Amino acid sequence: MRGDAEEGTRACWGSEGMSGDRATGVSNTKLSRPDPIAVRSRPIEFAAKPWGSFSTLEEGPGYKVKRLVVRPGGRLSLQKHRHRAEHWVVVAGTATVVRGKQRFALRRRQCAVIPRQAWHRIENRGRQTVVVIEVQHGDYLGEDDIIRKQDDYGRIESRAESREPSLRRAQTSRAARRAPSAECREPRPRGMGPRMREAGPRGGSARGGRK
Repeated sequence: MRGDAEEGTRACWGSEGMSGDRATGVSNTKLSRPDPIAVRSRPIEFAAKPWGSFSTLEEGPGYKVKRLVVRPGGRLSLQKHRHRAEHWVVVAGTATVVRGKQRFALRRRQCAVIPRQAWHRIENRGRQTVVVIEVQHGDYLGEDDIIRKQDDYGRIESRAESREPSLRRAQTSRAARRAPSAECREPRPRGMGPRMREAGPRGGSARGGRK
């Protein structure tokens, strides 16, 4: 665990191979200890969770920025995402991070990279609230792109419920293509089908047919 902490101090966990250089995990700037409650921001979304809460601070094409607040003793579900990777920076407290088969501690100003399709979670084993700034990257950042493997709060979806969101969107698109067109079509006059026109010379004209 000590080696893991030292490695996390020198560089951002999992940053090798992402851009060719190792991303710096710790700034040299001396910062005062932050108050996890006193935050100057205007979240565009807030959601309370059993483990704490998250706020969406900013969202744009291909990225989303969140602020995760994990209460003491709380932990997120063991989960993965099909369409996005995540970058975590701890700004308060000490987080225990699970990523694949690794488990390591992240202290204030340390960071970790969570690749797409990697099982991961954040745990708060301390007495201080853990605050993490999460930056998501991917082509789809919806909240339904979460596959849970283990959860302390009973939020494990069935296999049918955890299907890939893009598959559901593709099925909806195919259903829309199969739907009848809404364009206006002139109705065919009743009694003037091909059989009626062929029977005209034998049984009289279409106007003088049998009643």
